[in-house]
Amino acid sequence: MRRWIALAPLLVLAALAALFAGYALKHDPHVQPHALVGKPVPAVTLPDLDSGAMVAVRDAPAGPRLINFFASWCAPCRFEQPQLMALKARGVTVVGIAYKDDPVKTQAFLDELGDPFAVKLADRNGRAGVEFGVTGVPETFVVGADGVILAKHSGPLTEADLEDLLKTLR
Repeated sequence: MRRWIALAPLLVLAALAALFAGYALKHDPHVQPHALVGKPVPAVTLPDLDSGAMVAVRDAPAGPRLINFFASWCAPCRFEQPQLMALKARGVTVVGIAYKDDPVKTQAFLDELGDPFAVKLADRNGRAGVEFGVTGVPETFVVGADGVILAKHSGPLTEADLEDLLKTLR
């Protein structure tokens, strides 16, 4: 019995160490999910999905817009596609960046679910995602007419999110 009492503090310490180590392994203190809010769109050039021509993301197209990182292999991206189509129907300009995706699969995804994008760009190696601070798809950035990022939404867009995004965009 005394042996267990003597080991109890060590067991509690080991449990706390395991808890903190698990948290530290999953939490990167350098990741700042909204670090680009208030800053200009990164100077990244990507190939257009349709033509292959290189396009500067910051200029594609000019004016207020949303930039949406998505992928055909992303299940939540399928979930948010109706919301993106609703934004298109309301006249919102949405730039789509296919993140780490095969262009043929990206096009099949858009053919199946609808194409809400005014411009479609391919980020095959994920370099643009790094520049934007993307931590996973889908992620959507609200960009003002001056090219400054006004907000970032991580995860699939829901109907409730649309009004918030539209308020920020205007």
